[in-house]
Amino acid sequence: MLMPKRVKYRKPHSHPRIKGPAKRGASIAFGEYALKALEPKWVTARQIEASRVAIGRYLKKGGKLWTRVFPDKAVTKHPAETRMGKGKGAPDHWVAVVRPGRILFEIEGIPLADAQQAFISASYKLPIKTKFMIREHI
Repeated sequence: MLMPKRVKYRKPHSHPRIKGPAKRGASIAFGEYALKALEPKWVTARQIEASRVAIGRYLKKGGKLWTRVFPDKAVTKHPAETRMGKGKGAPDHWVAVVRPGRILFEIEGIPLADAQQAFISASYKLPIKTKFMIREHI
């Protein structure tokens, strides 16, 4: 599971409102094909890992995969059946803040049809709408 080795603050502010398009990571930088986010959402480390595994099934030791998002925000939770108050809960899981236009995954070294199937199966694991992208060769 992806998570940071260490963070400056253990319990960040939540800020659940994600406004505007992605400021960075919105263009294909490494691979030939990419999966692009079309909605704003928190994507958990488990969802990223499930998508990565689904893409890996189509790579079959050929091709290369880049994961362009990293879950670096801790989400806190109180234990079940706990009364209100008593401060902020303990860190529970990690999320990546994804804005519209952000590239989530990139791959290269596999045929177009396999890349499309890989990203379709990966998109089922994600809580957002996504789009398949092909790099323009200049």
